[in-house]
Amino acid sequence: METHKAIPEGYMTVGELAKKMGVTVRTLQYYDKIGLFCPSAESEGGRRLYTPKDLILLHQILSLKSLGFSLEHIKQQLASLNTPADVAKALTEQANEIRKKIQQLSASLTAIEQLKTEVLQMQTVNFRKYADIIVNLQLKNDFYFLIKRFDDDTMDHIRRRFDLGSGFAFIEKFNRLSEELLRLQKNQVPPESEACQQTAKAYWDLIVEFTDGDMSMLPKLMEVGNFTDAANEWEEKQKIVQEYLEPALQIYFSKLGVDPFQEVEL
Repeated sequence: METHKAIPEGYMTVGELAKKMGVTVRTLQYYDKIGLFCPSAESEGGRRLYTPKDLILLHQILSLKSLGFSLEHIKQQLASLNTPADVAKALTEQANEIRKKIQQLSASLTAIEQLKTEVLQMQTVNFRKYADIIVNLQLKNDFYFLIKRFDDDTMDHIRRRFDLGSGFAFIEKFNRLSEELLRLQKNQVPPESEACQQTAKAYWDLIVEFTDGDMSMLPKLMEVGNFTDAANEWEEKQKIVQEYLEPALQIYFSKLGVDPFQEVEL
């Protein structure tokens, strides 16, 4: 750090820099204390002196801080600004950090709006479900909206039955079967056909997997699977799937000589 008897041209005092950048002197003193942003020079009287280069560096710090980055993180990101290439590199890195933060903020905003929509559609205040929806939004689970359809007992079962990996694997299998049923329905394949019966069996096996063999859950699943008032494209597709699947399952159960749905009702 250089030492000057007086304040030479091109230098700013800490007060002048603070005023230009809209921060407090105490903030600049703290940045100096932690080694984040130190003055380039000092007068013989002990006054901190800053250059236009320091102003650029401070702008970089304040920009990143306004985006929520920690001072420690910012300290690690700062680079020398001795050449045009150095400045360009620093600005490029800063722009990249800003883009990342914008994406994060955009995702957070979307999640907030989605949660608000689900909250308004639920009939009661249920913070456990709110928490489940938030977690699934963070995991980018596109089927978070189904959570509001499950009662507390079923949600407890799901939490016990599935972890993150098995939960996503189950959803993937369910969607593959749904797409296959939609294809069969579109091609007008009759429910008694071998292709449809094989798919119906796979669908039923998936239900057994979900319930872990507890058939007392069937009435609740039937209620969840009632998409009469479909709210989105996925639910519209499921409505078609269920209408097509129902007679196929009836044929499948008749061949087995058992009807799990009637047994539960009894």
